[in-house]
Amino acid sequence: MSLQEHRLGPRPSSAGSTLPVRVELLRQLRRRRTQVTLGLAVVLPFILWIAFSVGRSSPPGQAGVSLTDLAQTSGPNFTAFALFSSASFLFVVLVALFFGDTVASEASWSSLRYLLAIPVPRVRLLRQKVVVAGILSVAALVVLPLVSLALGTLVYGDGPYNSPSGETLPYGTAVLRLLLCVVYLALYLAWVAGVSTLLSVSTDAPLGAVGGAVLISILSQILDSIDALGSIRDALPTHYAFAWSDLLTADVDATDVVRGVLAGLVWATAFGATAVWWFRRKDITS
Repeated sequence: MSLQEHRLGPRPSSAGSTLPVRVELLRQLRRRRTQVTLGLAVVLPFILWIAFSVGRSSPPGQAGVSLTDLAQTSGPNFTAFALFSSASFLFVVLVALFFGDTVASEASWSSLRYLLAIPVPRVRLLRQKVVVAGILSVAALVVLPLVSLALGTLVYGDGPYNSPSGETLPYGTAVLRLLLCVVYLALYLAWVAGVSTLLSVSTDAPLGAVGGAVLISILSQILDSIDALGSIRDALPTHYAFAWSDLLTADVDATDVVRGVLAGLVWATAFGATAVWWFRRKDITS
């Protein structure tokens, strides 16, 4: 090492190798927020099982059969109920939490400008954090139905999936269809990831970014319930929140599934591109 290198210290690594995904992922996994969130995905199926165990079943002969009534008939039915009870709110909160916390948390800790001084290029910093948030979100989306299926199969057996309409799917087919449902939810919820990232780069308050994304989802669901809006509702990001249920029918009509995936990706691209544009021009003061 030359005298000049000894005085100045080792040369900094190239900007393209800063903030590796592995390092950021390990950093996020050590956070209590991540551990509690993933823990919730594991615990929720057990909470549902306990609720069914202490609750009352529907009276025999009661008219109409719902997914809740069928939840205790087999592992696939229990898993489908867990997805149904989580899709419109819990999963939105989980994705919003991981993506809304990406940049806003660094700003709230006054560490963002130091990361950029390493130097980590702004676009790379945002990309690496989004990749890690995506990994954690997918992990949560997979863990909940996986634990539900294991617990449901153990407690309620490996019987076929029974739909409220009377259709049945063999256990193996139902498991494959449930896997496709999870894939659909991961792609559909990309819009939540996009809007949460945009809010994260726009504020220094992580809770503001997370809460803002959840409020947008709630507002979209409220508007979607207004029939007077007609076909305008098709453009709302939450309009296809339950399109995954079409994958659990004997004869699958994938029209709404495809539309839901396209809507999620289009909204995600629009919000994500805006987030990159905003972050590249943002005055970093924290």
